Amino acid sequence: MAVSASAGGLGGGFRGSWVTGFGGGGGDGRAALSKAISNFPARSKRPSRPRISMKNVNEGKGLFAPIVVLARNVIGQRRFNQFRGKAIALHSQVINEFCKTIGADGKQRQGLIRLAKKNGEKLGFLA
Repeated sequence: MAVSASAGGLGGGFRGSWVTGFGGGGGDGRAALSKAISNFPARSKRPSRPRISMKNVNEGKGLFAPIVVLARNVIGQRRFNQFRGKAIALHSQVINEFCKTIGADGKQRQGLIRLAKKNGEKLGFLA
């Protein structure tokens, strides 16, 4: 539906408010304008990208997962994450000391840390 402007309205310069071209400032001109605007197609949204989830794929799986989930629910998410961070740091120190003892280089040490993380996920410690 197209809206036509009268001779005294939009085409001939400024003569009052913007509504004067659509019925002299009355309510029916505003209704016609809003109806004309509502007929325009809506902007299409950008296609949404899939959200990347940093979630553990083994959540809820593993031998120790129920205990870990119960502990997280009992002590709270924040305190649980602090405790988990300390435990991971201590475990990394143990791995570092072990690598010093056997004379392993940095690449082997990183491999052992990755292996420990994979095993922790499988057992449910990182649930």
